[in-house]
Amino acid sequence: MSDQEGITRLSEVFETSARRWELIIYPSMFAFVVLAAYGFFLIYRLAGDMHYMVISVDTHMSVLSSNMQSMSENMGQMTTNIRTMTVSLDSMEHKMGTLQPILASMESMDDSMKSLNASTRAMTFATQGMQQDMSRLNTNVGRPMSFMNSFMPW
Repeated sequence: MSDQEGITRLSEVFETSARRWELIIYPSMFAFVVLAAYGFFLIYRLAGDMHYMVISVDTHMSVLSSNMQSMSENMGQMTTNIRTMTVSLDSMEHKMGTLQPILASMESMDDSMKSLNASTRAMTFATQGMQQDMSRLNTNVGRPMSFMNSFMPW
């Protein structure tokens, strides 16, 4: 083979190889450009969405701020109410301490009521006895009186 043929052969092989690379490189470059454009589009849309989100959060932030102020005031009022409840509980505790003498008086009254109950029971038994005695008296006096009444004109 001569140099001319070798160079021609090398040139043909190089062209074949270059075509093969062109079939791989050009579509790859096109895909890269498409992906880069799509990536830019996504970043652009993300920036736009972030802009709208910031505007939305900013408008709601003033409402949130006023609600936080109201919540802070309500917490202060709740603290005041809890302090009042603490004072009331202390007062109740003091008043509960005064119930001990009343309890002793109540126990004394309970004993007196038991004594009164026993006395009433004794009176009931005595009254029952009187009733039985009156019944016997009625029986004992009733027959002779009935006989005597038959002699009386009235």
